[in-house]
Amino acid sequence: MQPAKPRIVVDAMGGDFGPEVVVPGALSAARKDNLNLLLVGNEQEIEKALASQKHKNIDIEIAHAPEVVGMSEKPSDVLRKKKNSSIQVAFSLVREGKGQGVVSAGNSGASLACGMFTLGRIKGVERPALASILPSEKGPVILIDVGANVECKSYHLVQFGLMADVFARSVLHVQKPKIGILTIGEEDDKGNNLVRETVKLFKMSSLNFVGNIEGRDFFTGKADVIVCDGFVGNVSLKLMEGLAISLFKILKEEVNKSWLARLGFLLGIGALKRFSRRIDYAEYGGAPLLGLNGIGIVCHGSSNSKAIGNAVLMAGEFIRNGANQLLIDGLGANKDISIFGKKALPGLASR
Repeated sequence: MQPAKPRIVVDAMGGDFGPEVVVPGALSAARKDNLNLLLVGNEQEIEKALASQKHKNIDIEIAHAPEVVGMSEKPSDVLRKKKNSSIQVAFSLVREGKGQGVVSAGNSGASLACGMFTLGRIKGVERPALASILPSEKGPVILIDVGANVECKSYHLVQFGLMADVFARSVLHVQKPKIGILTIGEEDDKGNNLVRETVKLFKMSSLNFVGNIEGRDFFTGKADVIVCDGFVGNVSLKLMEGLAISLFKILKEEVNKSWLARLGFLLGIGALKRFSRRIDYAEYGGAPLLGLNGIGIVCHGSSNSKAIGNAVLMAGEFIRNGANQLLIDGLGANKDISIFGKKALPGLASR
């Protein structure tokens, strides 16, 4: 049974701005969706951030963690040398049952490593992956992986597709998700060796594989799930974010060039605001770490309070609807999770 009022463990020190942005964002989500908060990090800095916010009716606890993980630190070093870092402590608190999910805007590699080491992986999953939810012409699209695994094997990518398929069906309510692989051409022989090998495995799977997806197909709805390694996914995600920001800057410059342009802008401002919300990464908050035995949401390092708040809301929603258990059950019922794994590779060769 899921808690009516989940407690979200928030890494208050994560991201480029720390508690001054993370704390207001988390409080906003807690007010909006009746959530409890467990803020992890430097107690003094968290108290300072709380002092400037209204939080009288919100159940808040603070867990002191004296160490902070830098964005450039190696995950292995964090595990060995920073056991009292805010991200390690956050996952440990979930393991101890003091919270039901973690939200962090810190080092994504460290978040993955701490989550795997502390919570463990779902049975059969070789590597957890970050799944970003993007807007498209026909509804949300899952891009997986967006940064957790920069070096992958073909069976890793198939497992990413399996996890995203279950996630799309159980959380986004897509009845039969269309799965595609990101590459440089529509034909099966296009792409590097990793992509071509993965296409062969996808065709042997039970997934609704629709073939190769090019960059221009991201937002057309051609696929509900787009699979790639974390290197390609992260570059793609950052490109989309940068393009959206630059387009609005260019639009603003053009609007200010004449009174007629400003008038047109005012007449269409409602539609422009709705458009802005549809493409704003902050609307989705963060990327769930699929494959962990628990809820972990990783936000952009440059996340603002709105993005943090939406990530906390996402964590609360996942906890209430039992998203991680649905993922565990869905993967357990799908024989592909054991077929397409490292130990099964010799058997695949003879199929």
